[in-house]
Amino acid sequence: MSKNLDYAQVDYIANPYLTVTLGRFLTPFGIFNERLYPIWIRSLQQDPLILPLSAESSDGMMLRGGFPVSAKANLSYAVYVSAISTVHNNLQSDRNVGGRAGIFLPGSRVEVGASWQKLLQDGRTNAFGFYSAWQPQRLPLNVHSEYARSNQGSGYWVDGAYRLSQVPFWQRAMRRLEVAGRAEQFFSGQISSVEAQALGLPGANTREGEFGLNYYLHDGLKAVASYGRQFSSDGNLNLWSVGIAYRFALPLGRVGQ
Repeated sequence: MSKNLDYAQVDYIANPYLTVTLGRFLTPFGIFNERLYPIWIRSLQQDPLILPLSAESSDGMMLRGGFPVSAKANLSYAVYVSAISTVHNNLQSDRNVGGRAGIFLPGSRVEVGASWQKLLQDGRTNAFGFYSAWQPQRLPLNVHSEYARSNQGSGYWVDGAYRLSQVPFWQRAMRRLEVAGRAEQFFSGQISSVEAQALGLPGANTREGEFGLNYYLHDGLKAVASYGRQFSSDGNLNLWSVGIAYRFALPLGRVGQ
C-alpha cells in the first residue's frame, strides 16, 4: 500500500486570462499528468510508460490561463517554477522550470500542444513533449495522444475511450458502459536500466497494449477492469487491473438564496 500527496494548492483568479497557483500542483507537462491522472477521470488505470519522464508534482508557483487568438481558436498556457523538496518521500519535488502551451479549435474540438521542462539541479537536463486531444461532436468518444523525450528515454502513447450510449440494443444498460484501449512504446535513454527502474521507467525498450471496460454506476462511482500485455527484452508481462473508482465532493456552504 502506498500513499502520496499529489496536489495541495491555493488558486487566485487574477483576471479572466490569468490564474496564480501556489503550493503543490500537478506539473503541467503533456496532457495525461495534469488532466487525466486522477483515477475517477482516467479511462485506464495503468499509468503510461513515459509518465516519469517529467516531474509528476511540483512545489512552487504556477501562472496559467487562456484567451482567444481568433474567432476559431483559443490559446491555453501554463508556466511554473518549482523548488527542491526532500522533507518527506510523499512531498518530494525537483528544482525546475517549465511550461505548456496549446491551441484548441472549438469547432472541430481538437487540441494540440507542446511542453518543456528544465531541471535546475544534477545534470540540468531538458525534457520536451507534444500532445493532442480530440472529442468529435457526433460520437461519445475521447482520443488522446502524447510524446515525450528526455535523456532518461522517450516514447509515446495513444488511447481512446468510447461510451456505448449510441448502441441500439440494450441501450439502458449500454449507456453506462465504456470501452477503452491504449497502445504505447518506450525507448531507453542515456541512463542504466537500474537507474531507469528506480525512476519508475522500464529498464529496456518496451511495447505495451491495454484494453479496459468501465461501468458507470452513477455520477462519481464506476467499476473498472482492464488487461494489458507488455513486451520487452527484460521479459513479457500480463497486466490485470480490477477496482472501484469513487469521487466525492463536500459543499462548503450555500451560494445565492
